[in-house]
Amino acid sequence: MARKKTILVTGISGFVGKWIAIALLREGFAVKGTLRDMAKADAVRQAIAAHTNKTKAASVTFAEADLLKDTGWTEAMSGADAVMHVATEVQGLEPKDPNVVIGPAIEGTRRVMQAAKEAGITRVIMTSSIATVGYGHGHTKGRRTYTEEDWTNLDGMRWKWAYCIGKTKAEREAWDFSRANGIDLTTIHPGAILGPATDADYSVSLGLVGGILSGETKAIPDLVMSISDVRDVADMHVAALKNPESAGERYLATAELLPFRNIPEILRTKYPDAPMTTKIVPNWVLKILVYFNRSVSQAINDVGNEKYFDGSKGRALLGRDYYDTRTTLIDTVESLIKVGAVKA
Repeated sequence: MARKKTILVTGISGFVGKWIAIALLREGFAVKGTLRDMAKADAVRQAIAAHTNKTKAASVTFAEADLLKDTGWTEAMSGADAVMHVATEVQGLEPKDPNVVIGPAIEGTRRVMQAAKEAGITRVIMTSSIATVGYGHGHTKGRRTYTEEDWTNLDGMRWKWAYCIGKTKAEREAWDFSRANGIDLTTIHPGAILGPATDADYSVSLGLVGGILSGETKAIPDLVMSISDVRDVADMHVAALKNPESAGERYLATAELLPFRNIPEILRTKYPDAPMTTKIVPNWVLKILVYFNRSVSQAINDVGNEKYFDGSKGRALLGRDYYDTRTTLIDTVESLIKVGAVKA
């Protein structure tokens, strides 16, 4: 019997990392994951087991590695046939020190790519973002369509955003490294990632939706965001791995544009009695707040404009349609209730 190919998933304890592990196990791959804290291993296995089975979850192995440290990466790469580089630092508010986000993105990508090269691994799938595509283009009003051919122009951004800077620089370095060292790289670019939480360790985006349902989010920004279902994102990583023609390509994993103001209306169809947040923060308020509150800088680049990210290329790679956004939102909330993050 042929040996299963082993795929290393960096940041396997994260929301996306766990779903990628689930998708890989369903497709018959062996999975190895990196953790900063090995104490999380049992919790990750339990979360994965709920969406596969105990036998598959028990087969997952782990290696301790930190994006900001050299130690551990040689061991992590040992025995792996390919790498899914998912790990990154995401914060709900813009940090006072942008390097807490930018550092792990850039340095971590360097370490992963270098360790892959030293281990003789020639296939890497990297989780990137629409943040590396649609910013710094002077787009301040109306709708504009972006594709995989577009790159964020960091010099053109009036309002700096640490996550955007880190992801863009990290991706450019990954492409440069891959071309110089014969590594077949594919990058996957989600928007705001929603979908079912596997456990109580979920993303900032899910927390926003749960807060709207419970009323804990006091007001909703009047923005339009591209939505990505985590199951689509995970399946696209696996589809890229299985398709040799995806090497050297970028793929947007974006379903549709969703005005944030529509979220309460969608959730009310399932939860009519929930104490839903409905208050909208006008754009003019955000434009003033950005001068006093650095956390607003994450959203200010999207005020007054609609960035449409054409996900057709990603859909073709996926081989099916994306999850419907209403389904994604309802599944998000149902999962948050199930894991106890939001009261039923």
